[in-house]
Amino acid sequence: MSSSAPHLSTTSTKWDARLWGILLTVSLVVGLDALDVSMVGVALPSIQADLGLSTSTLQWVVSGYVLTYGGLLLLGGRTADLLGRRRVFLVAVAVFAVTSLLGGLVDDGGLLIATRLLKGVSAAFTAPAALSIITTTFAEGPARNKALGIFAVFGASGYSAGLVFSGLLTEVGWRWTFFLPFPVALIALVAAFRVLPKEGRPERTGGYDFPGAVTGVGAMLLLVYTVVEAPEVGWGASRTLLQFAAAAVLLGAFLAIERRSSHPLIRLGILRSGPLARANLGAAVFFGGYLGFQFLVMQYLQSVLGWSAMETALGFLPAALIVAFGSPRMEPLIERFGTTVTIAGGVVAHLVAYVLFLALDRDAPYLVGTLPSMVLLGVGFMLAFASFNIQGTAGIPDHEQGLAGGLLNTSLQVGGAIGLAVVTAVLTANAEGATGSRALLNGFDPALYVVAGMALIGLVIAVSGLRSGRRPAAEPKPVEDREYAYAAD
Repeated sequence: MSSSAPHLSTTSTKWDARLWGILLTVSLVVGLDALDVSMVGVALPSIQADLGLSTSTLQWVVSGYVLTYGGLLLLGGRTADLLGRRRVFLVAVAVFAVTSLLGGLVDDGGLLIATRLLKGVSAAFTAPAALSIITTTFAEGPARNKALGIFAVFGASGYSAGLVFSGLLTEVGWRWTFFLPFPVALIALVAAFRVLPKEGRPERTGGYDFPGAVTGVGAMLLLVYTVVEAPEVGWGASRTLLQFAAAAVLLGAFLAIERRSSHPLIRLGILRSGPLARANLGAAVFFGGYLGFQFLVMQYLQSVLGWSAMETALGFLPAALIVAFGSPRMEPLIERFGTTVTIAGGVVAHLVAYVLFLALDRDAPYLVGTLPSMVLLGVGFMLAFASFNIQGTAGIPDHEQGLAGGLLNTSLQVGGAIGLAVVTAVLTANAEGATGSRALLNGFDPALYVVAGMALIGLVIAVSGLRSGRRPAAEPKPVEDREYAYAAD
């Protein structure tokens, strides 16, 4: 084990104040990430009206953040393993605070998107460091499952708080939704300085795979940009085809670099683990469908039905509250049935939620028109989110926990960005020349069909794990250390 680990690893679920301090500090940052995403989602219509952004440009306020976040997570995880988790965590949280402040000060749509890109970069280094601090502090099994459950609760609570604060703050001015994460990040930074154990020099040496980072992020950025712009440029236009080809070349270069690099961002052999591969693919599709649904519905409620920002935030609140209160009680369920079953249950809940929103009268009162889908969204996240984290890191040795955590979060964020891009493209392509709320109405149902299709794909991925037999989360398949050794070793 690297000496950069906290050396507090425990198998007990009864923790002292120091362990609780570590867990709550890194979990606060996860809550901060969720807070930031949910607040921006509610504020999107106000941002669009104030800055005069098109729908395709507006989605970059969300996808710009999640794409750089996801694209650089592997580099963030590798950096945490090499330089030390505490160091990377502290620097990244500080950068997150500064970019939050800048986001509320800019007056141009392009500059706003630029701050979101930079904030995504900082989050890409914070998230894997936070997750690997937990997975190296709490031993695999009940202790780690409990810690990851609390970790997930903070994400849900941050999302819940973000919805409420966004509704309140957007009524005053959308800029305040960008300012709020600034003091929260400062609190997390001060707490981290106090409670995270200082680290020695990491035993493992290695380099940084910058060529892999450049080609990987470049491929994802170009792919999302091409998908978003294709409805206006034309799917068969030479420009579109050339951009798709360039994205494919960059992706191929990334894979070739990873296979030959002595210190790759992602050691491709780690994907030989079936549960890990299913967790990453499933998480990508799961979050892609949800982010697309959120983007559609928040605009629909405000632009078509005329809901206020506060009403929209409260409309989504039941889903977040179910996750916040239900996730702490998920550990016995996961221990009994295993992550494959709970993930499948979560995906089914989301699929039914999307179908209901298509089938029910959306102009009906909230209790019968929108609430059923919101309840199912919450149930789905409650069942699936902690399970993805457990399945995606189980059986991985400590020196690659940063890689496993970065890989899982990469799948979530890149899947979210691509899913949102596809939904936006379908929405734009079906606008039929209309603008404003009419364009949204024309493209809403086709885009929602795409969201439901993503959930169906996710269900196929989840169910495929049942064929290999259920394995309790507390008893992961042992992994031989030689399978996880770096090529340079």
